[in-house]
Amino acid sequence: MSHKPSQREPRDCPHCQQRLLVASRFCPHCGSSVLPDETEPDDILLPGGQNLRVLQDTLNLRELLEVVETGIAWWEQQVQVAEGAAREQALAAVHALSRALDSLSGHLERGQESVKITTRLPSRRSYRVGCPVCGRGNRDGARFCRSCGSLLPAPPQEAAPASRPFTFHVASQSDRGQVRQNNEDTCYTGTLRQAAQDPALLLLIADGMGGAQAGETASQMASETIQQELVQRLRPSQPATSEEWQELLRAAATVANQRIYTQSRACVEQRGMGTTLTVSLIVGGRVHLAHVGDSRAYLINRHGLTDEHTPLVQLTTDHTLVARLVDIGHLSLEEARTLPQRNMLYRALGTEPTVEIDTMNHSLNVGDVLLLCSDGLTAHVEDHELAAMVLQAPNPESACAQLVALANRRGGKDNISIIVAKVEG
Repeated sequence: MSHKPSQREPRDCPHCQQRLLVASRFCPHCGSSVLPDETEPDDILLPGGQNLRVLQDTLNLRELLEVVETGIAWWEQQVQVAEGAAREQALAAVHALSRALDSLSGHLERGQESVKITTRLPSRRSYRVGCPVCGRGNRDGARFCRSCGSLLPAPPQEAAPASRPFTFHVASQSDRGQVRQNNEDTCYTGTLRQAAQDPALLLLIADGMGGAQAGETASQMASETIQQELVQRLRPSQPATSEEWQELLRAAATVANQRIYTQSRACVEQRGMGTTLTVSLIVGGRVHLAHVGDSRAYLINRHGLTDEHTPLVQLTTDHTLVARLVDIGHLSLEEARTLPQRNMLYRALGTEPTVEIDTMNHSLNVGDVLLLCSDGLTAHVEDHELAAMVLQAPNPESACAQLVALANRRGGKDNISIIVAKVEG
């Protein structure tokens, strides 16, 4: 009887015959995938490109070029070691990225230092009360601007009495999917209560990577560190402004990045592990977000969130090479869902000594639904389907179950995690 090695037993790379680390998904010597043929590659963590940012409607051209070049180098390595369909896939990726590189290089040769985003960015929620400082809109009755924190002009009539505090109906679900052997996602919901202060609702999704136990370790470390840091930092006093809340989340995520990176350097079997992180704190009618990677946060409302009455907006920006190529019109959204380079992350938590962390905040109203999810959901479910299922579901528990089931019916090629929080009056 033949014996198939388990993930816990030593084994050799089928391409270069070098010894693999325990539970490896990629060979540390030649870089080739050592997953079963029916399993898609895990997220690819590209070195460098940590400072690639989306600035309003433009991207820094030199930063984007560095990320594209790194992606080409990674796939060229796969061409040398892969065989059959895997090699053809790697060649296709090299050709697609090379075309993008040629086009971007042409812009740089003409003296351009930035490239304009040609696709439409997610719309912001529209409000009627304009801020005299930054010009952003705010909801009726607001005292401070939701964007810059400036004092808003007093309404011509006496303000309406303050509404009763929001309540939230929260549900979550995390599923291994149909292909992965382990669930490397970590999903957390809870309330941070401080004496004589408003309670803060904490929602967190972390999608670990690095292979089996390493990915699980990274996402769990992120979740546990964020919780510990927030509790400790909220003990002396609660932030007074949106900027202070965002700085609180940024500081907690920075500590998590340092701990994961240190752990990965100390343990050979966890070398290179990392995780995405999308975390929100809801307090005082506002949601404060910190984000790294390609997990996502959405805001949904059946009455519409923009002037065009769009029921769903994505609050976070994916830190993937494909997302940036879509931004500048080199790829369509349809192509982005199928191309192999969609797995290429240029920013993740724990893979570098330092990381840039996106932070933002938004006002909430009764009827809003905040949804956090890992890319195991969005790889199979499109935005309009996601919004429709959430709005038609009788409650957040049903919405989570239906979305996870749909992703699994369509292949479930990755772990699937989702949090749904509905704002109630």
